[in-house]
Amino acid sequence: MEAKAFSIEAVKSAHAAGGEMWQEFLRVPALSMGLYVIPAGGDDPQSPHNEDEVYYVVSGLGTLTAGNQEFEARVGSILYVAKNVPHKFHEVTEELRVLVFFAPAHT
Repeated sequence: MEAKAFSIEAVKSAHAAGGEMWQEFLRVPALSMGLYVIPAGGDDPQSPHNEDEVYYVVSGLGTLTAGNQEFEARVGSILYVAKNVPHKFHEVTEELRVLVFFAPAHT
């Protein structure tokens, strides 16, 4: 695949149809991407990954703890977490929709 385009609306629709918190929409060897949704008051069950990760907050409000640091997760936030670092979203007061970029692709 040389190139591909996505619309956030199509990604949201595919996520809704999947019925899971996580819906991957792109996978190549060096990168994967998906939409992660945590409902208001919901738990984030993720554990550390073997890949570096970047989050882009599309909508919602919460907090990300990564290692011993805390970051506000709000619309427009771009958050980086290095591979193998424990991290979780919490205090989700508005449904959180986050584009997730893994490099290399999530295993």
